[in-house]
Amino acid sequence: ANLKGADLQGADLQEANLEGANLEGAKLGGVKLERAYLIEANLQGANLEGAKLKGAKLERAKLERAYLIEANLEGAYLIEANFQGANLEGANLKWTYLIGANFNEAKLDRADFKGASLKRANLKKANLEGANLEGANLEEAHYLTVDQLSKVKTLYNAKLDEELYIPLKKKYPALFE
Repeated sequence: ANLKGADLQGADLQEANLEGANLEGAKLGGVKLERAYLIEANLQGANLEGAKLKGAKLERAKLERAYLIEANLEGAYLIEANFQGANLEGANLKWTYLIGANFNEAKLDRADFKGASLKRANLKKANLEGANLEGANLEEAHYLTVDQLSKVKTLYNAKLDEELYIPLKKKYPALFE
């Protein structure tokens, strides 16, 4: 489907099959996309503010520069999805599968990643300030730095590679409490 630039704000698209759909620049604020199939969908520059994407399948989706402030992505499948330059401030990403996702230069301020799997994710220049990483799996994450992680809300029970865990635990022990 070619829905480039479409205005679907507040639409109920739960369980919709939009696999491979072109939703570039679409207005999807508050849209209900729970358990929807958006595998390989193009959501570049789309406005998904407050969208409900709980349990949605977004493997290999293109979300570059997408606006996902306060979006609910709890339990979504975002394996190898591209979030380069996306804004996910305050988004709910609890128990989400983000294996191999690209968050290069993404704004992840105050995002809730509790229990999320970010294994092998690219977090180059991602802003993680105030993010909740409790129980998150950050093993083998690419370009993740001590500086980025020093600004998060918590790393309690988070899985980290040793080269990050040791200096963080030593310098910022409160992050692990």
